[in-house]
Amino acid sequence: RSPEGGTLHYKIIDEGSGKVPGRIWNPPLRCRGRCPHWPGGLPAPHMLCKQTTRGINMYDIIIIGAGVSGCACARELSRYDAKILVVEKEEDVCCGTSKANSAIVHAGFDAAHGSLMAKMNLEGNLMMPQLAKDLDFAFKMNGSLVVCMSEEDLPKLHALYENGVKNGVKGLEIVDAKRLHELEPNVSKNAVAALWAPTGGIVCPFGLTIALAENACDNGVEFCFLTEVEHIEKTAEGYRIKTNQGDIEAACVVNAAGVYADTIHNEVSEKKLHITARKGDYCLLDKEAGNLVSHTIFQLPTRMGKGVLVSPTVHGNLLTGPTATDIDDKEQTATAAEELESLMSRAVLSVKGIPFRQVITSFAGLRAHEDGDD
Repeated sequence: RSPEGGTLHYKIIDEGSGKVPGRIWNPPLRCRGRCPHWPGGLPAPHMLCKQTTRGINMYDIIIIGAGVSGCACARELSRYDAKILVVEKEEDVCCGTSKANSAIVHAGFDAAHGSLMAKMNLEGNLMMPQLAKDLDFAFKMNGSLVVCMSEEDLPKLHALYENGVKNGVKGLEIVDAKRLHELEPNVSKNAVAALWAPTGGIVCPFGLTIALAENACDNGVEFCFLTEVEHIEKTAEGYRIKTNQGDIEAACVVNAAGVYADTIHNEVSEKKLHITARKGDYCLLDKEAGNLVSHTIFQLPTRMGKGVLVSPTVHGNLLTGPTATDIDDKEQTATAAEELESLMSRAVLSVKGIPFRQVITSFAGLRAHEDGDD
């Protein structure tokens, strides 16, 4: 994209769809002020609404949430002849969990075998290299190492390896201390072994989400921002959604509302879900520290997650985090001094010599933790 916000070049979806790879995407028209095409009017900015004979507020599919999951669904569904709308309560895409995370493409070794998470994790990992080429966002398959710090924890490391093999992850290998320190000289000398997953990767989460959204938009998907879902109910034809901008209807709804997905789900389903917001604090270091490690360094997982990681980013920085604190407030993303101190003290357990004086920013994000964990 040019500095003035000009055209964006990219390659899009399969040739069998009839869409032309390599087309130039031009920013869509936007309604100015109050939108005349929406019941009650909708404040700018949002994509220009398309009126059809079915009615101005009836869609085949409505996707709630414009994070990476919602935008990925929008792009995939844009292959089909359907009227699709994405509604987002914030002012742009990628404003929630998708903008504040570890930016990791996990290999898929730790999710419980047979779970939906394990299935999607592996499939997502396998499709990422081609997706990065098609949509031109930053991605690198740098590999990951899960570091074991004691002999007594070796059975846990081997169990993680076996789980990854069952999940279908390719190239997994347990390396001894000598091989580990050849791969990563700055890993702690106390490390006794590690699980090496060469298919692990790092990505630009903003670039990925924006690329998915732009591709979907070019293929006809509409986006409405500053549009918060207040209530959803079943109808004879599908669903009616009440938003702060008026009512809309759809034959099908995709719930990609992140930490609020349980609220949306529980209004229309007899099987209730409960999602806890799990806050994770991070430290981002200057690019001078970016070559401290070349792989993503994990600690052996616990029930609270994969532990604190140390990883390069696709932009050349060094990232450490996250912490894991369950909170009630799903809008609380402020960092806390004690959390950051805990993060730094835990990060140096696996990687030595982290120059925390070169931290250029700290941030926190919320990830959705469902009680059933799947």
